[in-house]
Amino acid sequence: MPCRNSLLAATALLLAPPVLAQEPAVPIDIPKSRLAEAIRRLGDQSGVSVGFHDASLQGLKVKAVRGRYTPEQALDAMLRESGARARRVAPGAWLVEKAPRAPVTVPPPAAAAPPPPEPEILVTGTKRAVPIGFYPGGIQIIDGERLTIADGARGSDAIEARAASVATTHLGPGRNKLFIRGVADSSFVGPTQATVGQYWGNSRISYSAPDPSLRLYDVGRIEVLEGPQGTLYGAGSLGGVVRVVPREPDLRSTGGTAWVGAQTVAHGQPGGDAGAILNLPLSEGRLALRALAFGAIDGGYIDDKGRDLKDVNEVRTYGGRAALRFEPGDGWSVNLSAVGQHIAGADSQYAERDGDGLSRSSRHAQPHGNDFWLADLVVRKQWDELELTSSFGYARQNVFERFEGPPLVVVAASDSTKAALADPELEPSREAMAARFSQRDRISMLSAETRLSRRGPNGTGWLIGASLLHNVAAVSRQMQTDMMRLPLTGVHNKVDEYTLYGDAAFEPAADLVLTFGGRLAHARLSGQSRDTLPVMALRMDPEAASSRTETRFLPSFAAAWRPANDLTLFARYQQGFRPGGIVVRRDFIQRFDGDRLQSIEGGARYGDERLDISVSLSWTRWHDIQADLVDGFGFPTTFNIGDGRVRSVGFFAGWRPLPGLELDAALYLNDSHVTSYVSALSGAETAVPQDFDRLPNVADATGRLGFSYQTAMTASLDFAASGYGRYVGKSTLGVGPILGQLQGNYLDTGLEFRISGERHALSLSVTNILDSRGNRFALGSPFLVRDHNQITPLQPRRIRLGLETSF
Repeated sequence: MPCRNSLLAATALLLAPPVLAQEPAVPIDIPKSRLAEAIRRLGDQSGVSVGFHDASLQGLKVKAVRGRYTPEQALDAMLRESGARARRVAPGAWLVEKAPRAPVTVPPPAAAAPPPPEPEILVTGTKRAVPIGFYPGGIQIIDGERLTIADGARGSDAIEARAASVATTHLGPGRNKLFIRGVADSSFVGPTQATVGQYWGNSRISYSAPDPSLRLYDVGRIEVLEGPQGTLYGAGSLGGVVRVVPREPDLRSTGGTAWVGAQTVAHGQPGGDAGAILNLPLSEGRLALRALAFGAIDGGYIDDKGRDLKDVNEVRTYGGRAALRFEPGDGWSVNLSAVGQHIAGADSQYAERDGDGLSRSSRHAQPHGNDFWLADLVVRKQWDELELTSSFGYARQNVFERFEGPPLVVVAASDSTKAALADPELEPSREAMAARFSQRDRISMLSAETRLSRRGPNGTGWLIGASLLHNVAAVSRQMQTDMMRLPLTGVHNKVDEYTLYGDAAFEPAADLVLTFGGRLAHARLSGQSRDTLPVMALRMDPEAASSRTETRFLPSFAAAWRPANDLTLFARYQQGFRPGGIVVRRDFIQRFDGDRLQSIEGGARYGDERLDISVSLSWTRWHDIQADLVDGFGFPTTFNIGDGRVRSVGFFAGWRPLPGLELDAALYLNDSHVTSYVSALSGAETAVPQDFDRLPNVADATGRLGFSYQTAMTASLDFAASGYGRYVGKSTLGVGPILGQLQGNYLDTGLEFRISGERHALSLSVTNILDSRGNRFALGSPFLVRDHNQITPLQPRRIRLGLETSF
């Protein structure tokens, strides 16, 4: 076997392509891995050949390398402290061998070789790969290597647990909304566009739809760019952007991973999950396929005493992904991918405040579901520092929700009977029938974007692009009893958005980078009623169904200064907006206007080999806030509630005191207020009610403490442990007299242990270690929110045992 490996290594070196002695720097993205896998990736990304004579080196663990490097620099960085070195044996060819022992005598400092460069972290969400040291804004990057299978199964909850600036509602998976840094409009998902732009690679995955909570298996990185991000991402990025970058197919390596997990939930039913990932080169170095399939059952833990049922809120999730990568040469690459996920919740996960906090009494099951599909195509061409990117995406979501509705009474009218809503101020009578309110949203979105960028040193460069977005959302609603079905007014909204955008960054003085940008957006909006007569639907607002256009220009400015090599000071001004639309209000439809946000941010970021610290402060003004409300009868509706402001302070620190040990801490403080209030009843500006003058869902304080540790147990076994505690302070359910009730003020915790070998791994994870109840989202049915007795507790303590194998 050693002879065979030597022959393979020698053959690889002889067949090395002829290149210059000094290879150019190229983009390198190699995760922490074993040497054999790392050199395959390096060869794929840089075009050089790397081999080794000693077969025992192929399992050597090497460091992650990300950024622009020459192959020599990349090899030096990944092999640092590994006990091996890379030696050039021919142009474009390298040999990895054991490093010689250091001499006994220490040479003078002047003769010492310079240390290899630190891996450069690139912010790719800027669409032209800016080094994090010159990125002028708040950002949090989650390395996909740190997301375990147990983390991936949690979807967006895993992002919330790791990024202190991110908050989410907890109505149920596939029904929630994400918020960043205090910019939150409402707890419900209505026709309003989200305040956070969510992206899967280059494609937008939601517009006027809930967070699909895609499972985060096989992810390369997650970037949370604090907002607004109007210049680069346009409408719906008021709070910021969450961009998930999946792993691309490997053009040279065949392999995969399979896993199975079993879990128990305190006070509830057991569950489990399983999945597999396969990477298959179809034409080595040119074409590869990467595929993923998974399924999971999350056991229920809410008891329904009204129906004498236990653990009613079981959730089943299954889905998959497939991606093809083609590199024909000459700097071209083509990525074609598809994503699908199905979520089926048997019942809602809310409980009543009284009792044990894990039970309620209801008359009907309240199931929910989310079906999500995405197909996207990305074509790239690179010429040294220039890059042309064209992307096309098509996404669909079908969201179904059922709530326990208001009581219906039968009234006589002209010798016929009809159903009517009972007076919400009165107790339901014996004649009142138990009702079920159902709503189904069908959303489809087509997006296309082409951009040309140039990347220079220190984050300089320029970007110009154009994009097109077409979004159609159809909402149908009905009220149903055991005796009858009553269709309710629905809406059909359509948005066409055309944009031109760009920015340019230059360095007027050493280590000072200024960035100017702007976005010109033109949106055409149209809508109409469904399932009712137009003359009735338009009675409240005759202009609601008329088409209209909105044109916005969003300027931006930013500055980043590095007074020292490890320190960055930054300041930024940016804007964001959302177009308007039409919405149902009981049996009628009415128009709501677009809103606009502007923000000023400043901060500092420090980072070296052992310590990372960042501090940011922001001040935001929000005009004509769109908010989803609940009317006096419990029906969801949307209204422009007035103006507001948000002030935020964020702090993050990461410390690596010992090899393999990392500690982190984060704190975000938010102060939000509605400064001018428009009554949904009268439509006139009134005094801001003191009891509900804050924006909803984002806590006044959020803090996190975490750790991770990894070490080698034996020559073939590694041990890793990680854990966190996350405190979520007080917030309100929504804006208005009905929704202005408190929630939050709880502690969430998690812990995971992992033992891994060459091909197998065993993991044990625990969430909600303290088995806390808390109140994450104090709403079950909007028709029952008047009772002020609903809470959504944390999932009770969950223990998961997982087994993974690689092939």
